[in-house]
Amino acid sequence: MITVYEKRTCTTCRRLAKLLEERGVPFERVEYHVEGLTEDQIRDLLRKAGLRAAEALRMRAEGARELRDADEDAIVAAMARRPELLQRPIVVNGDRAVLARPVERVLEIL
Repeated sequence: MITVYEKRTCTTCRRLAKLLEERGVPFERVEYHVEGLTEDQIRDLLRKAGLRAAEALRMRAEGARELRDADEDAIVAAMARRPELLQRPIVVNGDRAVLARPVERVLEIL
């Protein structure tokens, strides 16, 4: 099962959902902005995607620029406290994940 970590009001997340639906790919949605993620969950997503925390920072979010040069632990802790700092959408398929920006990147793990 494909899991999409998203924010439903996000234009990119909506485009991703449309792409998956058009291809008939079933997926589960996780609104991490509402439900939140633990530090361990964030680390797991980053590991599966092969990303460092700084690479997954949503730079348009308030306070992100100040974290850009922080260490991994500090960035992950901030993301757990403030989910809007984590880039979206992140798509997980088993032990692989991708930051679907652009949305076509999801095709890499289908």
